[in-house]
Amino acid sequence: MTEHSHQHGAGHGGSHGGSGCCGGADVVERAERLCRERDLQFTRLRREVLQAVAEAGRPLGAYDIAERLSGGGRRVAAVSVYRALDFLTEHDLVHRIASRNAFVPCAHAHGEGAGLVFMICRSCGGIDETTSPEIEDQLGRTLARAGFRPASRILEVEGECEACLQREGAA
Repeated sequence: MTEHSHQHGAGHGGSHGGSGCCGGADVVERAERLCRERDLQFTRLRREVLQAVAEAGRPLGAYDIAERLSGGGRRVAAVSVYRALDFLTEHDLVHRIASRNAFVPCAHAHGEGAGLVFMICRSCGGIDETTSPEIEDQLGRTLARAGFRPASRILEVEGECEACLQREGAA
């Protein structure tokens, strides 16, 4: 069913949990390569924001990121973080989880116009990212019938993840 599946956030162990699959180095290397190939500026702040998101192991909001980057006599304004996040989102280096107003890293490329499905666990806060050709096909037909051209195709579904359901069943 899925082209890829990728977990973000707390509460998930194993190879897909937290920063294990979104290691800061991998995400930053991908960003450096993408910026070189597209002749884009990968500024120090963009790098620091991406690194903070990638290393957090959970979705982070702009104010959380600004706080993490501030210190040692340096104050990073949230508006600057938002500008960096806009760039990183535009180039699919991070994804915005609208229902949380928070950001997660993306360590892999998506196909042009690929729709994403984020499964958000209400129990542990974990976020699993996947794509689904079946959902994409149906959504595409529905949007075409409505005469609507989407700017993005991101679906967020809240519920309980498999790990939490198993823990609940064992209790």
